[in-house]
Amino acid sequence: MTYRFNAPPGWPVGPEWAPPANWQPPPDWPAAPQGWLWWVAEPVRPTAPAPIASPPLPPQPPSEAGPQLNADLQALLNTPIAAVAASGSGKFSRKGQLEEQVKAMEQFAGRLQRALVATVGELSALGALEASELAVETGRRRAMLDHLEAQAEERKHAVEAQGRNQLHQIGLQVNAANAELHRIGLEREKARESLVETRDSLLLQEVGVYEYTHPLEDAVAYKARLESIKDRYKALAKGDNAISSITNWQVNGSSAAGRKMVREFSKLMLRAYNAEADNLVRTMRPYKLDSAVTRLRKTRETITRLGSTMEMSITESYHRLRVEELQLTADYKAKVEEEKERLREQRAREREEEKAQREFLKEQEKLEKERSQIRFALAKATESGNEEAIADLTAKLESNGAALENVHARQANTSMGTVYVISNYGAFGSDIVKIGMTRRQEPLERVAELGDASVPFRFDVHALIHSDDARGLEARLHETFAEQRVNKVNLRREFFYVTPQQVKEALVKMKGEHLLEFADEPEAYEWRASGGESRKA
Repeated sequence: MTYRFNAPPGWPVGPEWAPPANWQPPPDWPAAPQGWLWWVAEPVRPTAPAPIASPPLPPQPPSEAGPQLNADLQALLNTPIAAVAASGSGKFSRKGQLEEQVKAMEQFAGRLQRALVATVGELSALGALEASELAVETGRRRAMLDHLEAQAEERKHAVEAQGRNQLHQIGLQVNAANAELHRIGLEREKARESLVETRDSLLLQEVGVYEYTHPLEDAVAYKARLESIKDRYKALAKGDNAISSITNWQVNGSSAAGRKMVREFSKLMLRAYNAEADNLVRTMRPYKLDSAVTRLRKTRETITRLGSTMEMSITESYHRLRVEELQLTADYKAKVEEEKERLREQRAREREEEKAQREFLKEQEKLEKERSQIRFALAKATESGNEEAIADLTAKLESNGAALENVHARQANTSMGTVYVISNYGAFGSDIVKIGMTRRQEPLERVAELGDASVPFRFDVHALIHSDDARGLEARLHETFAEQRVNKVNLRREFFYVTPQQVKEALVKMKGEHLLEFADEPEAYEWRASGGESRKA
């Protein structure tokens, strides 16, 4: 009876492997199940038959599950041993015959051994193992497969757990980063509260349309109000009501010395505050108002902090008057600029009106001269009795009279004129137009003046609308495109972010106005001849 080593499930060894003496399995190998049978009995294989005479074996049919037995093996198994022993008899002596038979038997035994080995291999290939061996091998492989599946499942769970743990750690890091970001944001806001922005470029970026804090009629009224404010806060300063402080301060046990020290320190602090306020008033611009008020408030808070030992601070009434001074100063400067702009616009309108009146007078003189000539010619024709000439001259005289009446009407009616829609593609692009009005006899002369050296190219005319109420038509168009104004501070700048087509649509909808001609696309000759789009960076 022989025994074979029975490896536990999951051990990476072959079926013929046996452990050497004093061998111990590695710790990472799976443990054997409880009561595991380490050695199993190996069935005894039948030995080859002795070389005696035996009947021939019947031929073996080929197996459907494996290859057919070797032809030499089949012939060997069908050959009787006696025939092998009788080979060579009669040729030699008795001794020679026996030696020949022994040699033949040895050859037969060798061939038989090789045939048996080949047969075992064939049967193994065909799965012709004994049932006990097959069951053991099947169990071992199934156990190994179960072990590998268990290891894979365990590895899967481990990877999933590791992934969940990493995801949790990332979530914690994200939460920590958000908390840190929030903390930094709070610190930034706190720092921003203590920082006063004074750079003009940033202040101008954030400024909107200026709104008057104390609306007054004109700059003179603001000037008078400012003088009143100055008198009031000067009175507070003289009456020791500009800064408050402790009253029972002592120096070396002396109350008088303490009061003197507090009084001198209060004057120093008030001087510092007034110096900051005066500087803000001197450098005031309307867009700097909020920054100036914040800066003065910070100065007051600093003085309060530095003088906390003596309970020193700028009084609320004094600080309020200085803030009002800043507001009035901003309003005053804005009003001055507004009045300057109004005056410039008024002078421009007056110059335009003077030019129009000169044109009207020139046209009137021309028509009156023509009227005198027509009357003189009509008198000559009447004397000569030329009826045809009389009729022609009479018609010309009536036409001259109508033109003269039109000139007089245009002189008397300051609302009568021409509304123009123009653009400058090369200077402003395709989505900006200017909508204006002129009383000139020749509106194109006014357009030519607008395209002087202040812009790189001449303006293109999209429409000229003659109207008895040109000022009203201009105002309606300005109101229609109020949200598209380029300059929302100075409303006398008549540029709008609209296209000529949008103006055309608005004109078509307005009742009582007859749009005779409109050019959708600008000619922009000078711009195109100068290179146009090809010269843009």
